[in-house]
Amino acid sequence: MNIIRDRAGLIAGLGPPLGAGSCVPPATTAEQALPAPAAVPPPVPPPPAPPVRADFVLRGTPEQGAALVGQAPDGTRALTLDGKAVPLAADGGFLIAFDRDAGPEARLVATLADGRAVERVLTVAPGKWRIEHVNAPWRGSAASDAEFQRRRPAELEQIRAARAVEAESGGWRQSFIWPVTGRLSGFFGSQRVYQGKPGSYHSGTDVAAPAGTPFVAPADGVVTLAAAVPFTLEGHLLIVDHGMGLSSAFLHCQRLDVSVGDRVVQGQRLGSVGATGRATGPHMHWGLTWRGARLDPGKLAGPMGR
Repeated sequence: MNIIRDRAGLIAGLGPPLGAGSCVPPATTAEQALPAPAAVPPPVPPPPAPPVRADFVLRGTPEQGAALVGQAPDGTRALTLDGKAVPLAADGGFLIAFDRDAGPEARLVATLADGRAVERVLTVAPGKWRIEHVNAPWRGSAASDAEFQRRRPAELEQIRAARAVEAESGGWRQSFIWPVTGRLSGFFGSQRVYQGKPGSYHSGTDVAAPAGTPFVAPADGVVTLAAAVPFTLEGHLLIVDHGMGLSSAFLHCQRLDVSVGDRVVQGQRLGSVGATGRATGPHMHWGLTWRGARLDPGKLAGPMGR
């Protein structure tokens, strides 16, 4: 009896049986063991579509002797100016220009891919032209009128072929610079009278400068004519195509530092000023043409020394 009591008391003194104490952690559920899922960010909306260009965007003023750079309406597949095709760049850019004798209006038409047409009628402002008397023979450096008539057709054919080249160049997009600076001695569009004999109007701008003065490219381009033998009127003539049918001509040069096929960049030296051909003294005659239209270089290059 005593032994039983002692064991009962001993057992009672040991406390509760194993498993009933608080040292064992409570069971957890699977949901409690897993981390909370990360929040999913909302989808990023796509960038807004660029606005549709439904009309022409033009930079410049339509006037005789001037050029304009533009962007055609989106979806344009063909462009014309007064019914004549105008080249169109891949991004819709283009160049148009107006001859010294252009009429008062010009019609620009874009034909879209769906057949619709977008039209803009441009009012072309008139120019103001001078009369200039030049103390130089009408036939230039030719010894006689007969020699001039013999030599001139071949010279004109070389000029025509050079201007017919369709060079790949982005120079037409650039802001043009003057190839040389100095006193303006001849103005674009002026009616010329050579020793009393009327000639054609002056097709460029003359800048007086000492012989040997370097001149540079007004914009990027490709050389399409470099006359090693002086022409009767132009002397050592250089033509650079700036793309889209726009080309520069540099007349009366003393020397040329580039050759046909050379790619030139704006500001690169092209040669030096001279007095070859029909010239009364050393100067640079800079002319610009666009698909047969004669342009005023000053309208593209702006005021000299700007």
